[in-house]
Formats: sequence, structure tokens, C-alpha cells
Amino acid sequence: MKVLVTGGTSGLGLAMATALAAAGSTVALTGRSGERARSVAAELPGAVGLELDVRDEASVARAVDQAWSSLAGLDMLVNNAGIGMRTVNPRFMTEPHGFWETPVDGFRAVIETNLTGYFLMAREVTPRLLAAGGGRIVNVSVNSSTMLRAGFVPYGPSRAGSEALSRVMAADLRGTGVTVNVLLPGGATITGMIPDDVPSGGPAFLMPGVMGPPIVWLASDEAAEVHDERIVATEFDRWLRDRSARSSTE
Repeated sequence: MKVLVTGGTSGLGLAMATALAAAGSTVALTGRSGERARSVAAELPGAVGLELDVRDEASVARAVDQAWSSLAGLDMLVNNAGIGMRTVNPRFMTEPHGFWETPVDGFRAVIETNLTGYFLMAREVTPRLLAAGGGRIVNVSVNSSTMLRAGFVPYGPSRAGSEALSRVMAADLRGTGVTVNVLLPGGATITGMIPDDVPSGGPAFLMPGVMGPPIVWLASDEAAEVHDERIVATEFDRWLRDRSARSSTE
């Protein structure tokens, strides 16, 4: 499996890239710093690191072309690159702001990265997958409660938008051989998006590695026909058992 993981230099992206590489996939991972992306990729077997700003059409086109050339094609896109609330309010966990206090530039930056970035990446990769006869797209998301939480503009709307985008993508691509699924951790996860001032006794955080098993499975032969699913990493084992049970009775 040849996989392009955006935002793959840290957090969830690095955890998924690491798991995929360990399972035998060839991975291209991206970051805004090409130097860092190449440094991180050098630690993974067979991986390549690419510079990418998902907000910029030219950067997207260039990175996808480089990934396609380096890996001799692509089988899967993992849309993961994103920025969080701390970019607009560094103390969002302890001092949340109302939406009317959100800086306009900050709002646009989060939407352009977390939503428009997913669109631009999928828009660039999908025609290539269709021409190749098939492929897979996985869009990383968050819990629904995060999308609706007070003080979470613009992060919440950006993730809600990416889920709606995913469902429309899945509808548009149904029956084409290109599948679209959503994957989310299932809770707050230790990444660079968490502020430094979270009080003790606050929420228990997941480790990024929780994304490993489901992304490896989504890249497997077993998942070839899985389409338009929303998979929660913390519930993955149960989801897989339920799916197997349903299949055995059909």
C-alpha cells in the first residue's frame, strides 16, 4: 500500500505514518517544513518526507506530484494536517473566548487548513485514483462534542465541515472504486494542539498511537470495500467485531 499522510511529522499523523510503515506500507509524509518532514521520514522504513502547505493550491499540486513520482503511484490519502484552538487562543482550555472575540485572521487560518486543506488534497488526489481504477481516502476528525463546544470557534466548525465534506465525497464517489472514510481518536489526544496550562485533574488524554490499528486496517485488503464509515479509534475493536458479526449473518 502506498500512502500519503498529511501533517505526518508529529501527533496523530506521525503515529499513523509509523504504524503504516511498520505494517509494510510505503509512506510519504508531509509537513510545512520540508527539512523536518525529511528528517522524520528518515526514521521510518522506506518513507519519504515532503514539504506541503495544504492551504496553498500550488503546494498541494507539487506535493501530490512528488508523492506520486516517489512512490510510483498512490493507493491511499490520509487527510490529517490541521491546526487547533491554541493558534487563536493559547489558553482556550482555561479561558475560553466567545466566537465574537475570535480574530478574523485566526478563523480563516483554521478553516483554510482543517477544511479547505482537506478539499484541496482530495481534489488533487481523486482524479489520479479514479484513473488508476481505485483507491482510498481517510479524513481524520474529532468527537462531535468538540464540534459544538463553547469557546471552540473556529476549530469546532472546521471539523464539522470536514465531516460534512467527507460524507459528500463518499456520496460522489460511491461505486467508483475510490472509498472515503472518517477516522477519529475518540477523545482528547496528546498532540501539539493541547495547551500547556491544562489543570491537573482535567481530562485524561489518549496517546496518538490509538490511531495505529484502525489506519493499518483501513489500508488492508479486508477494508477494500469499506466506504462512508465513521470509525472511532477507541471503539475500533468493538466496531470490527460488530461488523464481522453483521457480515456473517448476511
